[in-house]
Amino acid sequence: MEDTIEEAIRQGMHTIGFSDHSSLPFKSRVSIPNDKNEEYAHLLKGLKAKYLGKIDVLASMEMEFIPGIVVDFEKTKRDYQLDYLIGSVHLVGKTPDTLWFIDGKDVEPYDVGLQKYFGGDIRKGVRAYFDQENEMIETEKFDIIGHFDKIKMNSRGRYFHEDEKWYRDMVLETLDLIKQHDLIVEINTRGLYKQRYNGFYPSEWLLPRMKEMNIPVLISSDAHQYWELTYFFKEAEDALKAVGYKETWCYKNGQWHAEALSSFRPTEGSGEISSK
Repeated sequence: MEDTIEEAIRQGMHTIGFSDHSSLPFKSRVSIPNDKNEEYAHLLKGLKAKYLGKIDVLASMEMEFIPGIVVDFEKTKRDYQLDYLIGSVHLVGKTPDTLWFIDGKDVEPYDVGLQKYFGGDIRKGVRAYFDQENEMIETEKFDIIGHFDKIKMNSRGRYFHEDEKWYRDMVLETLDLIKQHDLIVEINTRGLYKQRYNGFYPSEWLLPRMKEMNIPVLISSDAHQYWELTYFFKEAEDALKAVGYKETWCYKNGQWHAEALSSFRPTEGSGEISSK
């Protein structure tokens, strides 16, 4: 964490948020272990105090939503005194032994799960993904929706294309719910710098619609390493400006506020990604 904070200071950032993946009630190598939540919160509390006056350190979690399995988002925020929450779906299903993993660098779990749980029917799989996203939006309280169209990543154009009407209808249905529930949409750059998708999450074809709907945004690199901190920030800013966005959102002094685009520029040589 300190390496990341020091890099953020070097780049001229005034705020950095940490949002590790929330605990799951089964073995997972990508989530905070259940017995480490207190330690995670305690570490961040100490870092807030240590770097006070140099940079604002925010405590968050990226909450995994699995119906009937994951604990109440708001309770987690309260129990660990978190500043804000991100809501995301990486595992589609309702029981630990029937979860379709749609993320990760290896496409095999995506392919195998699609066959095993949906008989290879991509429309059924994508419908299940967006149904789970929609249920999360309607039943949980959180601030930012994470990479909400990530179901496209490991399809890699093999199972569907984003210009297909059935797919766009599902995405836009979720976007309508995002608007209704006043969520912030992250413009996630990780697909670009990890070379897993040639664009942002959400896709650029959605940005004009989001601007028309006046949906607030923030830019996130979804950094897993400190050197990824601001990768492709400039490209994301340019894409937002091209459709008329003039501001992104930042959490400060206990509330969200708008901040002008281009108010932050990484120092030379830092690459281009806000840490989630």
